[in-house]
Amino acid sequence: MSSFLLVIFGAYSAIHAYAFLKARSAFPFSAVTGALIGLFMACMVFSPVMVRIMERQEYDILARFVSYVGYSWMGMIFLFFSLSLLTDIFRIVVSGVGILLHRDMSLLAPGARAAFLAPVFLALGLSLYGYFSALAVRPEKIVIATPKIPAEIGRLRIVQISDVHVGLIVRKSRLERISRVIREADPDILVSTGDLVDGQLDSIAGLADILREVKPRYGKYAVTGNHEFYAGLSHALDFTYRAGFTVLRGESADIPGVLTIAGFDDPTGARMGIHEGKAEDGMLSGLSRGGFILVLKHQPLVDENSRGRFDLQLSGHTHHGQIFPFRFLVQIFYPRTSGLYDLGLGSSLYVSRGTGTWGPPLRLLSPPEVTVIDLVTADDAAGPTPP
Repeated sequence: MSSFLLVIFGAYSAIHAYAFLKARSAFPFSAVTGALIGLFMACMVFSPVMVRIMERQEYDILARFVSYVGYSWMGMIFLFFSLSLLTDIFRIVVSGVGILLHRDMSLLAPGARAAFLAPVFLALGLSLYGYFSALAVRPEKIVIATPKIPAEIGRLRIVQISDVHVGLIVRKSRLERISRVIREADPDILVSTGDLVDGQLDSIAGLADILREVKPRYGKYAVTGNHEFYAGLSHALDFTYRAGFTVLRGESADIPGVLTIAGFDDPTGARMGIHEGKAEDGMLSGLSRGGFILVLKHQPLVDENSRGRFDLQLSGHTHHGQIFPFRFLVQIFYPRTSGLYDLGLGSSLYVSRGTGTWGPPLRLLSPPEVTVIDLVTADDAAGPTPP
């Protein structure tokens, strides 16, 4: 974990160094100004650490302020870096073409100041758009036909939330908006596929009541995500229980005549030595294949030994990158980042883009979703309908 954090902070520091050099190239400034800019950037690099320290010391208001500033800056500078890098590549290409053609093509390439200011203003505009996009939680509807839903039920509606990240940024107003979308969907079953909470739990205890008011016909089920372990598992589970969820940790719950739900701890628990329940292969092999089997796992990882032993797996974790073009990096580790996938052998996977935000309170080309999944009898639909 420490090595991973060193890589992350190293990369984040390198992005800031790049931005600093671009700014100095565009606007030559004094040593004092450079020192002040460097100090601000250093504070932004370590703002996530500062936020955690303030949380532990119970400086809630200050922690929320620093988190909004630090994480908003994180989103904006990532966008600036991406746009500026494209600008630099364009300038290099133009210069290379000019050398090959033995012509002066400098008029086609933006100067140092324009190459800095254009990405800055574009990043600001996209960040503003991304902020409001993150607030616009929407239902994402899919229909899956299966002969395993009894004809007398006709339609079973499962609503999925994932990666809500209730904490310093996702608070009461956002959670109430999410809860409203859930209630409007009128679910038979509500599931949370991990990362329901994030950060210090003491300051968000009362927010569990907002989700507790949602009472589907067949209940609410949840699994752990990596952030439940980061935030402190016992506190995270307590919040989830108080929100009305049954937490499945390597175990299953049978809803007679409807379906069976199996849920598994996030792999982070195994790495920390605090996971529980049976292994996935052993658990699924012991379930009857006569009824519909729903699997809940935070990360969209598919055990090849499990294919054919479940009908639908619901996952999240990827946020579909959350801020474009970050999704291309996410796809290196998780090829299935969003939507419905046919895994073969009668199994399918749906990956949610996520309902809240982690880090930057922004979403760009990855809108937040509350997934509404209708399982219908085979006669009522032709087959899985992707989002």
